Amino acid sequence: HGAAELDEIGAEALPRRTPAPAWIPTAKGEEGDFCLRSSDCAAGLCCARHFWSKICKPVLREGQVCTRHRRKGAHGLEIFQRCQCAEGLACRLQREQGPADTSRLHTCQRH
Repeated sequence: HGAAELDEIGAEALPRRTPAPAWIPTAKGEEGDFCLRSSDCAAGLCCARHFWSKICKPVLREGQVCTRHRRKGAHGLEIFQRCQCAEGLACRLQREQGPADTSRLHTCQRH
């Protein structure tokens, strides 16, 4: 009985799902939103691993702790990735004020 009624109504009456046109801009992810790549995130954010997924996180500013990778590809091994330092900053060993430089901490610093 359902198929016969459908024929009487006609296909025009059924709602159709159409994909959004490619020219409509999609909203960029905000901090904490899930992402696949940094281009999915708003300005000032990057897409970085958080546990077993990836979320938009803030790009690091001057003085913030950063991660320096000695081996290529080591970034993929972290479960809590940090973004890179903002433009004009580099991830360098923090300079200590004391006599012995015992800290292995890296921070974003001006070139």
